[in-house]
Amino acid sequence: MTKISVAKGDGIGQEIMDAVLRIFDAAQVNLDYEFVEMGKEFFLQGYTSGMTPQAKESIESNCILFKGPMETPKGKGMKSINVTARKTWSTYANRRHFQSLKGVDTVYSKAGIPIDITIVRENIEDTYGGIEHMNSNDVAVCRRFITRKGSEQVHRFAFELARKEGFKKVACGHKANIMKLTDGLFLETFYQVAKDYPEIEASDIIVDDLCMKLVSMPERFQVVVLPNLQGDIVSDLCAGLVGGLGFAPSSNIGDNICIFEAVHGTAPDIAGKNIANPTSLLLSGLMMLRHLGHGDKAAAIENALLYTLEQGIHTGDFGDKSIPSSNTTEFADAIIKNLGKSPLESEPRKAGTAGKAWAKPQLPTSRIMMASPRTEKEVLIGSDLFIDSEKSADEVAAIIENRLPAKFKLQMISNRGTQVWPTGSVLTECVNHHRCRIVCHDETGETNTTEIWQMIQIISNELFVTSMEMLRNFGEKQGYSLAQGQ
Repeated sequence: MTKISVAKGDGIGQEIMDAVLRIFDAAQVNLDYEFVEMGKEFFLQGYTSGMTPQAKESIESNCILFKGPMETPKGKGMKSINVTARKTWSTYANRRHFQSLKGVDTVYSKAGIPIDITIVRENIEDTYGGIEHMNSNDVAVCRRFITRKGSEQVHRFAFELARKEGFKKVACGHKANIMKLTDGLFLETFYQVAKDYPEIEASDIIVDDLCMKLVSMPERFQVVVLPNLQGDIVSDLCAGLVGGLGFAPSSNIGDNICIFEAVHGTAPDIAGKNIANPTSLLLSGLMMLRHLGHGDKAAAIENALLYTLEQGIHTGDFGDKSIPSSNTTEFADAIIKNLGKSPLESEPRKAGTAGKAWAKPQLPTSRIMMASPRTEKEVLIGSDLFIDSEKSADEVAAIIENRLPAKFKLQMISNRGTQVWPTGSVLTECVNHHRCRIVCHDETGETNTTEIWQMIQIISNELFVTSMEMLRNFGEKQGYSLAQGQ
């Protein structure tokens, strides 16, 4: 019997998890539940990760976590327990499936437009690294990480998912027209991975255009893979297409640990009233059952859910208001009663062909370093210095040019990404945070870190250098972006 870790969660988490596990038991799902302590209560007890050491040990032993919604206390400087769990255990792919359900009326169901979209969101990187600094009293900066290996992981998951489930199209959503290096790397890696899946149509779409088309013509999309922040936003948009987060199952897939969870909130205003909708958590649980090789049980439970919805049975947050709503217990009881039945108005779910049974992975004994081979010459040519100063760009330039070692020259100054020196517009409004690009201009065109740090020390005697970035070229590729107007 497979043992899994179960965290009921906060707010309505307790009652919806109880309802889902009761349905599993009625369907004779053969799992051993090990309940773990995670959530707001444990933050407040002083566990800064939001979980006890015993919970962490259980999850890393069982490799599967089934969790309800959890709340992170506000105003205490604590990181989201949901994000922390996904990142700590390297669950690099977040999968959310959005499908029209009979009995859940939406604009699209009323118009006869069926929706069946899978969003795959990169789950570790991007701005969700949460690395932020105040670079001046007026300027906050966030570092955005996109890595080649992290992108490869999530793209390969998306294509493998499409191949396994018979999808013919995978699209990459991005903003590479603006973020040419970060989203550019994400997009470049997408097409590199796509070469291994010639039977699947690969395409890309700018994320704002994607949002418009998801709303206006959702039937065009099957699988869409996106960076973390964009994927977070787009997945909630897709939830709105099918009735809300109450019908949006979610899984977080890693090579070692996988997390299956409800992505809606803890709804503290209705907690304990036994009126919450358990559908999202139930659908997430069905994802888990299929992952574990219990496709027959997942199909039976999903068919009972679909039949129940077709009969008009609903909780108070959706459904035909002329039909009295069921509470959480009654809704679960109806699904249990309908086990063995199939939907009449939609295609019944099938168990699928028996695949390889899930086996608990052998966990690594040390942290894995993911790195690509260094095959191209890497050349250091200079540095971007970020200066906290209320002096004008012309004044900053004069100070730097008077102090620069002969090997270097000041190439440009930008403010909020727009060039303001040596050329620019007087109408460009500035803040007290200048990016000063200093490059080597001798016959070698190349410098080293010792010379860079000596140069920074000279400049910092006159100006406050808040941070810096090395400027490097990788073979023929420029490893830094230009300013607007440069």
